[in-house]
Amino acid sequence: MKVQLVRHATLLLDTTVGRILVDPMLREAGSSPPIENTPSPRRNPLVELPMSREEVLDGVDLCIVTHLHSDHFDDLVPLDLPILTQPESAEELRARGHTNVTTDHAAIAMTRGRHGTGEIGRAMGPVSGWVVDGVYIAGDTILCDEVLDALDRHRPRAVIVNGGGARFNEGDPITMTADEVRRIDAPTVVVVHLEAINHCLEPRSAYAGAIAPLDGEVLDL
Repeated sequence: MKVQLVRHATLLLDTTVGRILVDPMLREAGSSPPIENTPSPRRNPLVELPMSREEVLDGVDLCIVTHLHSDHFDDLVPLDLPILTQPESAEELRARGHTNVTTDHAAIAMTRGRHGTGEIGRAMGPVSGWVVDGVYIAGDTILCDEVLDALDRHRPRAVIVNGGGARFNEGDPITMTADEVRRIDAPTVVVVHLEAINHCLEPRSAYAGAIAPLDGEVLDL
């Protein structure tokens, strides 16, 4: 599988079921306010897309939306583009005008995670991950029982995790930290979700031992 990191958690996958766009955040750098109650007050996204929006969308057959936080979906994809998402996000996407939304796919399996701990984790809401062609895209989650179960059940040849140790001023991280990533037992671990949104505090350099691609970089998994 060819995997291209666009920016943050936005990925392009060339798979046996077509070209898949994951978690499209396609807006311009600095066009959104900082995520509040976080250590860094910089406007989001922190960096520009490495290619035009049109290039990102070119040839896409399916869009996977892991959840509807604004750093994972910003309504800049065509309304008729097929979308695969978790059940909790489907009706909201339809309400926004998206006309081809489904929650299951014969060749793609959904997994679960936890977007933080305690009250913060509950407030962040449900999140999903997805497995396609033996690659597990974990989504916005900490290392938890749901992730360990997905690793055990699917035995992926590669795992793409959302790192950065994203957090607020109070509470535990809401995405994986470098320490958690080091505990993942998989042949290949790729870390994205880095250096693009103000609450993601750990840089690429924190992830020694894993693959932390640059924006626009293509990997062969």
